[in-house]
Amino acid sequence: MANQFYAPGADRADRVNALFARIAARYDLINDLQSFGLHRLWKRRVIGLAAVRPGARALDVCCGTGDLAFALARRGARVTGLDFTEPMLAVARQRAAREGAVEFLQGDALKLPFAAAAFDVVTVGYGLRNLASWEAGLDEMVRVARPGARLLVLDFGKPDNAVWRWLYFTYLRLFVPLLGRLCCGDAQAYAYILESLKHYPAQRGVEARMRSLGLTELRTVNLLGGVMSINFAAVPAVPTPPS
Repeated sequence: MANQFYAPGADRADRVNALFARIAARYDLINDLQSFGLHRLWKRRVIGLAAVRPGARALDVCCGTGDLAFALARRGARVTGLDFTEPMLAVARQRAAREGAVEFLQGDALKLPFAAAAFDVVTVGYGLRNLASWEAGLDEMVRVARPGARLLVLDFGKPDNAVWRWLYFTYLRLFVPLLGRLCCGDAQAYAYILESLKHYPAQRGVEARMRSLGLTELRTVNLLGGVMSINFAAVPAVPTPPS
């Protein structure tokens, strides 16, 4: 059965926006439950790889409720968080009143409202997979990154081991939608994760795209055998032509 929140093409953005507007109030709770709290460790790994310096400019694309944005700010960065869904940003802004100054903007990750070469660090956590074109989203991240900047993508992965992938996909198909039903009354909202992952090339595809864009220092960090992944790359100080 097709998932009501997944559609390729022109309808993708509207459906994803509806999905995250629906689950915004309990997004952080379900993240803790479905990952057994491990998403917090994975995000810390992203921040460590970002190696942000005090005063650096950082952009967190598809920032959601702000986990990565606040973590970057705690390292001394001047942080902008951008997301498409206003209810998710409302939660982030409530947190900002307690946790400190991060600028949150509503905007489209496929048309970032920033000049080229504006940021020292650009991150995206669990967002690239949700764009109508993940390739265009990554291209935009590269466009706004300065020479020498670091780019990091955290998302659900696809394990190379076929047995482990089957077990993982079974977990996403059976257990995660059950959590969605129990916590927000909507199994389809969390069945969306597996549906979107089926159409996303995950860590290997992102790595290949980064390479084709001429990025350097490519590194793919597989977490829990590849069920989650971090793609790291740097923008070369001297631009190289994409392959």
